Amino acid sequence: MISLRSALEQYLSMRQGLGYKYQHQARRLADFVSFMERHEAATITTKLAVAWATLPPDRHASWALRLTDVRGFARHVANFNPHTEVPPTGILPSLKRANPYIYSDAEINALLTAAMALPPVTGLRRWTYHHLFGLIAVTGIRLSEAIGLHRSDVDLDEGVLTVRQSKFDKSRLVPLHLTTCAALRTYVERRDAHLGSHGGLHFFVAERGGPLLPQYVYRVFWRLSRETGLRRAGEHTGPRIHDLRHRFAIRTLLGWYRDGLEIEQRLPLLSTYLGHTCVRDTYWYLSACPPLMEEAAKRLDRRWEIKP
Repeated sequence: MISLRSALEQYLSMRQGLGYKYQHQARRLADFVSFMERHEAATITTKLAVAWATLPPDRHASWALRLTDVRGFARHVANFNPHTEVPPTGILPSLKRANPYIYSDAEINALLTAAMALPPVTGLRRWTYHHLFGLIAVTGIRLSEAIGLHRSDVDLDEGVLTVRQSKFDKSRLVPLHLTTCAALRTYVERRDAHLGSHGGLHFFVAERGGPLLPQYVYRVFWRLSRETGLRRAGEHTGPRIHDLRHRFAIRTLLGWYRDGLEIEQRLPLLSTYLGHTCVRDTYWYLSACPPLMEEAAKRLDRRWEIKP
């Protein structure tokens, strides 16, 4: 019988071979195997899995996620160790997905205007963040995808982005509106004039031409969101960059509802556009946004001719 650490290497190789990045899961499962080794346990049991998953005791939100990781690994191990116990579902409280914040047009305009006031006034920084947040808002791409864009991925003549840094290592094409192309051309002109021959491979760059780092992007966003009243000073909760993506998805669905289009037929299109691996992730928006539920109810009323 192979050791749990060897089994983990096999499991991670298999998952990553299927196209999953599995980076966070790999780190957590390595910690789980170390936990098993400290307890001199060679066989996964539900008791041990739960004991590890509920560490640390004050991080309730991550418990179910940690146990889910072990569950998948345990199914793999059970193929060669029949004594393995696969932890059942439902024994720990599930992680509740945060409801999206739906930005208004005025809030997004205020955010982009505030970005233009970032110091230094003569530098590239303010233009970079103005166009970065604007692009996420109008296309719904992820932050990681936006800052991962290379110059060659942005075809402003054809009006299309090639997203290569997708969540599940899947490439896809994202069309751009003419006004978006015009705005990005302005950024390109300023970027190239500012950097000259020192520009790197990335489309969006830091002041000296290097790639944007997520931690600095988040800091700038928090600053701008406080300046525009989206969150109070010192608050760690509030609207997120990712909610710009949610806004795009929800506005698209609302538009389809109000135009009388068949949502069930079009959801796979939106799912593909957003880079979801499963259309179930796109269905989530139908229950996460009250205006969408209201539009769905109105359509049902019309279909059954329910009179108030």
